[in-house]
Amino acid sequence: MGVESRILPAEPITTWAAYQGAGGGSGLAIARKLGPAATIDEVDASGLRGRGGGGFPTGKKWRTVANYATTGALAPTVVVNGAEGEPGTFKDRSILRRNPCAVVEGALIAALAVGAERVVIAVKRGFGAEREALRAVIGSMAPEWADGVGVEVATGPDEYLFGEETALLEVIDGRPPFPRIAPPYREGVAELGPQPSEPAGAVLAPGGAPPTLVDNVETLANVAGILAEGADWFRSVGTPESPGTIVCTITGATARHGVAEVAMGTPLAEVIDIVGGGPRRGRRLVAAMSGVANPVLPADRFDTPLSYEAMTAAGSGLGAAGFLVFDDSTDMVAVAAGASRFLAIESCGQCTPCKQDGLDIAARLERLCASAAEESDLAELLERLETVTESRRCYLAAQHQLVVGSIVDAFPDAVSAHARGSVPATPVELIAPVRELADGGAAVLDERIVAKQPDWSFDPIDSGKPPVERWAESEP
Repeated sequence: MGVESRILPAEPITTWAAYQGAGGGSGLAIARKLGPAATIDEVDASGLRGRGGGGFPTGKKWRTVANYATTGALAPTVVVNGAEGEPGTFKDRSILRRNPCAVVEGALIAALAVGAERVVIAVKRGFGAEREALRAVIGSMAPEWADGVGVEVATGPDEYLFGEETALLEVIDGRPPFPRIAPPYREGVAELGPQPSEPAGAVLAPGGAPPTLVDNVETLANVAGILAEGADWFRSVGTPESPGTIVCTITGATARHGVAEVAMGTPLAEVIDIVGGGPRRGRRLVAAMSGVANPVLPADRFDTPLSYEAMTAAGSGLGAAGFLVFDDSTDMVAVAAGASRFLAIESCGQCTPCKQDGLDIAARLERLCASAAEESDLAELLERLETVTESRRCYLAAQHQLVVGSIVDAFPDAVSAHARGSVPATPVELIAPVRELADGGAAVLDERIVAKQPDWSFDPIDSGKPPVERWAESEP
C-alpha cells in the first residue's frame, strides 16, 4: 500500500479553472441528471462513512435529512464542519488548502440530494488560510455551479467544542459553542431535552426551523468522486466495512510530521513509516493515540489496519485519524496529564462532573508527574474517572475517561513509580491542537492552551466560573 491522491492532490488545486481541467464538476453534473433519490442511493452504495470521527454512514444520514425535508415548510441547510481542533490532526485544513473546490462541489451535491437552499462552511477564527481559500473559490464560482444554492463561510471561536456538531449549530445560530441536549441536526433550537423517540438524523424543531445536514470536510470532499466515478470505484480500495481512503496526520515522536491520504485498511505501522518516517534515531515507539478521542494503542498493536471496525476491535478507535505517536523517551503519565488538562480546560461547564471532576483528575495527574502525589491521589483519580461522565451531554467527558483510563491501564509501572515518588519529576506533556504543519516539517502546536484558564479566559487568575456562566454574563 502507499499514498493515494483521491482528495488530497500532490499539488494544490485552488481555482475553478484548474479544478475543472482536472475533471472537477462532473460529479455535480451527474448528480443533477440522477436526481436526489438516485444520488443518495449512489452515496449509500459507496459505503462512505463520516470522516469527522464518528464513522456514521453518510448515505443513511442524507436519506434521513431528505425524508424530514418533505415534512416542513422550510428547506434544509447543509453545514460543512471545518472546525478542526482535535490534537494531532491537520487533515481538514490540508484538504481546504489543497482541494477546496472538491469540498464545495461535495456540499452542493449534498444540497441537491436533501433539497437544501443554503450551504454554510464553518471554520475557526484562526483558520485564515483556509477561510481565504474558500472565499476565493466561492467568489469565482460560476452561477450555474450553485444553481440557486447560497454558499457562505461562517467563522466561529477557536474553542475545541466548536467542532462538536450541536455546538457548531449553536454558533451558526448566533450563540456560544456549548453542546446542547437536543439531538444533532436541529437548526435554530433552544434547550429541548432528550428526544428518545426521534431517529438519528435531521428533525424539525418547534417553530418550523429546518432540518440540517452536518458533514465533515473530508466526508464531502469524497462525494464528487463517488458521483463521477461510481460506488464501485470508491470501494476499489479500503475494506468492505470501511471503504475508500482516509487522510491521516502523524505527529509526535517520529522522524518527521505530516499528512497523507492512504487506503483504509493500511496498518498503522505502515502509515507511521510512510507519513512520519518511523521512529526517531535510536528510539523505540511505545504507543499512539488518535487525538484525545480514543484509548491509547500500545505499539504491539500497530499492525492494526486503519478501519473503523479494526481499530475498535483493537481496543481503541480511528477517530479523525490524527495520531500522536510516543516513544520510549516519553513519560506516559505526563501524556495522561497533558490530555487531561486539555480536556478539563476545554470543558464548557454545562455538566458539573465534566468540569469539576475533569479539573480534579488533571490536578492529581500533575502531582503524579511531579512525583509529589499524596497517598490518596491515585485512588481518588480512579474514582473521578468513574464519575466524570455523569449527566454528560456531549462526548468530551467520555473522552477524558477513555484516554486517561487507558494510559493508567496500559502503563501501570509508570503510574506506580510516580505514585511512590521513586522517579524524577516530569513536565506535563503538551497536548494541544496543531496550529501549522508543513510537509516534512515539525508540527507547530497551539501553546496557548498552557495559559488558558478553566473559564476559557487568558487572564492571570481564573474567575472560578465555568465558561457557560462567564459567557452568559458577557452577553448584552
